[in-house]
Amino acid sequence: MTEPPQTAEPTSASGSALAPDPGSAPGATAVDGPAPRTPAAVRRRAALAGAAVSALLILAIVFGSRLLRDFDSALLPYAVATVFLAFGVAHRYTVWISAPGARRLFRQGWRSFFSAANFRRAPTALPRMIATYLGFQKFLGARSHARWAAHQLVFWGCLLAAAITFPLTWGWFTFTSATGSGPGYEMRIWDFKIIGFDSLSVLGWLMFHGLDIAAVLVIAGAAYFLWRRMRDRGAVTGQRFAYDLVPLIALVVVSVTGLLLTFSSIFLHGGGYEFLAVLHMVSVVFTLIYIPFGKFFHIVQRPAAVGMQLFKYTSRRRDETEVLACRRCQEPIDTAPYVANLRGTMRDLDLGFDEWAEYCPRCKRVLRGTAYLDHVKKGFK
Repeated sequence: MTEPPQTAEPTSASGSALAPDPGSAPGATAVDGPAPRTPAAVRRRAALAGAAVSALLILAIVFGSRLLRDFDSALLPYAVATVFLAFGVAHRYTVWISAPGARRLFRQGWRSFFSAANFRRAPTALPRMIATYLGFQKFLGARSHARWAAHQLVFWGCLLAAAITFPLTWGWFTFTSATGSGPGYEMRIWDFKIIGFDSLSVLGWLMFHGLDIAAVLVIAGAAYFLWRRMRDRGAVTGQRFAYDLVPLIALVVVSVTGLLLTFSSIFLHGGGYEFLAVLHMVSVVFTLIYIPFGKFFHIVQRPAAVGMQLFKYTSRRRDETEVLACRRCQEPIDTAPYVANLRGTMRDLDLGFDEWAEYCPRCKRVLRGTAYLDHVKKGFK
């Protein structure tokens, strides 16, 4: 990429385009943050983080199930899969935030989260962003209402399934009956009674069929995405089987086999239940282990982006002088702290054109076109 003309890019006395100059964004420095770690050091740190998180989860399972008294040994494969899931998520997350761009986003997010000034300026900003950006994902609605609706079905279905499955797998939730066969049941968390209910009531039906409801939601959403990936030319062109299709197929298999277990117990009097239980267990274990290494990892990454959105939002709430203008046309680009953060990330990545962050998209295209005409096109005259 060709640099902008010198008339549009003042430099410091040293002549280096990377050195800060009077026109650069406030807070931009030539060196920002610690030196990048070597790949071997990052891997060691990630392995230690994964081992620590896995050990903490094992301790939580042991003590949360009252020294395994409430732990169901039939659910052991699921529990082991969650331990591997914890290791994989912690390992990959540590590697991810070791990259310059992600590390800077991570730090800015936490700074904005713990900033007393941001809380005074916009006390409701964080709850609203959690609700709109994480919960209802309004940014997807701008792309397609159908995709937004399907994503909501998958999101809330998976969230409901995780909220039920994980505590039950770890032995944190128990359902007990004084008579041994109902219909009166008690739901206990860590042996503390939370609620009593009749299994024949509406509440009881919801309690025992929560996973079925989650499965229906996930199947509806995943089916739409599978249909779209078979029909939409844009999706078909760029999709990869292991990255784009395997997650959807895994969700459908987990959901369908879960529903078949209910179907077998109600309508077939348990016929084929053992085979379906093994098939369901294998699909769930595969999906849990796949999460850190595939497309599902964005579930873990997404909350970190909320911090960056909070950083941008609180920056825009400040005085108008904080908005940086394009160097060429003087049109507003973004807040000065956000542009400074972007320039710092580009310097961390050793990109020699971080000053381009201070130009609007239109002026970038004009400058690139001018440079092409001046340095490339004239060679063919």
